[in-house]
Amino acid sequence: MSIVRSPAAVAAVFTLFATLAVLPPSSAAALSKPGPVVPTPPAAAADPDGNHPAVKTITTLIGAVRYGKHVMGLTFMDGSAQGAFMLGDNWLRGDDRQRAEFITLFHTVFAKVAFPKMQKNFQNIQTAVYDPPVVTGNRALVKSTLVVLHALKKQEYKLKYQLILLGADWKLVDVEVLGESMLTGVRNEQIAPILKEGGWPKLLDLLRQKAKSLEGVVLK
Repeated sequence: MSIVRSPAAVAAVFTLFATLAVLPPSSAAALSKPGPVVPTPPAAAADPDGNHPAVKTITTLIGAVRYGKHVMGLTFMDGSAQGAFMLGDNWLRGDDRQRAEFITLFHTVFAKVAFPKMQKNFQNIQTAVYDPPVVTGNRALVKSTLVVLHALKKQEYKLKYQLILLGADWKLVDVEVLGESMLTGVRNEQIAPILKEGGWPKLLDLLRQKAKSLEGVVLK
């Protein structure tokens, strides 16, 4: 089964969040326009606390993936917020059972496809610097600079992490690498065409197929 490629700019950086293609290809033609976009909250003053819990969520997630604790890594991601972004208005058109199944399937497939590649690349991180979070209500934006050691040279990458506060815990929603959003790539290249073709039933059916094809990959 072929895998739809991720946005070129993200793939060119490294496979940190590069294997975005979690679904089998849809036969639907590309949409004439992108799917719905969740509005960005207005800017707020930067939090002066460099040890903000939102930053700790990011570093703990990276640590979990780096040391192969993939199930633990998933606990630092908010599947509901991710689903709402990727599915747009269709998210609320689904029922509780469909939304819960989507989160489980999407996270399982994402962890099995992307986390092993992320784990390999995380071994090459020399330093990671995080700016103080910009917090607006229950949302936080964290900018980060990663220095990665490659075979012949050292490269620096700029990332932006979007997080949401759930109760007392910050959860990761999205990551941008060189201006390319992880979730936007999945939404526009895969989710939106599938929904246009067959709605929730088609989307869940393809996710089930993809999850089944990955049954041999064990999450630890």
